[in-house]
Amino acid sequence: MMMLRIRSRDGLERVTADGPHITVSQLKSLIEDHLQIPLRSQTLSTNRDLLLAKSPSDLLSFTDLSDPNLRLSSLNLSHGSMLYLAYDGERTIRGGPAVTPAGSFGRKMTVDDLIARQMRVTRQEKSHCDSVSFDRDCANAFQHYVNESLAFAVKRGGFMYGTLTEEGQVEVDFIYEPPQQGTEANLILMRDAEEEKRVDAIAMGLGMRKVGFIFNQTVMQDKTGYTLSNAEVLQAAELHAESDLQEWVTAVVKLEVNEDGGADVHFEAFQMSDMCIRLFKEGWFETEILPEDDPKLSKMKKEVVVGVKDVKEVDNDFFLVVVKILDHQGPLSTTFPIENRSIRATMRALKSHLDRAKSLPLVKRISDFHLLLFVAQFLDVSSDVPALAECVRLQSPVPEGYALLIESMANTC
Repeated sequence: MMMLRIRSRDGLERVTADGPHITVSQLKSLIEDHLQIPLRSQTLSTNRDLLLAKSPSDLLSFTDLSDPNLRLSSLNLSHGSMLYLAYDGERTIRGGPAVTPAGSFGRKMTVDDLIARQMRVTRQEKSHCDSVSFDRDCANAFQHYVNESLAFAVKRGGFMYGTLTEEGQVEVDFIYEPPQQGTEANLILMRDAEEEKRVDAIAMGLGMRKVGFIFNQTVMQDKTGYTLSNAEVLQAAELHAESDLQEWVTAVVKLEVNEDGGADVHFEAFQMSDMCIRLFKEGWFETEILPEDDPKLSKMKKEVVVGVKDVKEVDNDFFLVVVKILDHQGPLSTTFPIENRSIRATMRALKSHLDRAKSLPLVKRISDFHLLLFVAQFLDVSSDVPALAECVRLQSPVPEGYALLIESMANTC
């Protein structure tokens, strides 16, 4: 069986044929039977300009389907192909009211028609941020964990925090890794609202904010031939939409085979396109992904226009805008155990960290986001946490009360 899509002035409809071996005459008979358009009134073409014809004489120039004995297979038509249909007069749709055109070659468009035609998916050429720059230590800590500890066998993700420069650059200075469960194909974030409040309080004191999301792809995905899978696009769009930050960046860490047959860790950065975020916010994405679905394509609940075609599946690459990657040395270190990993941070780890550089001022020794997050569990999130983080930002002396608390925590082990 073969399904053909028929676009006419009445919108998009479908007919089912036995296969591509049928002739144009047989197809027109099917249209007459299923769409109630008399055979003698039909003009068919593979050329969408047919729908722009203004008079019967204009129709005579569309001759590619004028031979009634021509087989569809000779036109390379297959399952899902689009054909264009013009007709004059009035038709009656089964189970519905009569469709009366507003003239021989047109009809009044409804609001739904106009909305559907506005959902045209095209590639967005320019991102909203000029580039994304990663603090070398925090980027290395993330990639080292997914490479050395996880061996790129399961997914891992984290929220990127940093600043936006006046030149339009996103600077990432630390990565917060929320509670999560990673598999070969999926990344499930089990977000802790209280912990995220502490993270945001630290960021506020540091003069930073949440600027993006980073995750790794697994070795299982190495040969699948896509940039992001449909599940990854859906998750990236959800987190981008949640942020309401126009410059939000999605970063991907991959393991790629080099020319010598070895493996290199590779970073890529994107923004999800404006149309992608609009489609997500307005509920166009099909959120249930089935095992048989093609991971290269994102499914829509309703048809959108891509090029000249009405489709319900969009190539994921249409939603990606490439962002240039740079690096820098930020103000924070990344040497304290990172939250929500297999090895937990402890009071002993705190003491070891502080003892490692006793000659340095305390503010220098606590200039590590992950240490601040560990200590923040014992501080008031609305006042103490941002105040301590501000000391780190300004590199000013740590108030005696905070210093005594941190020292006493370290000595409890």
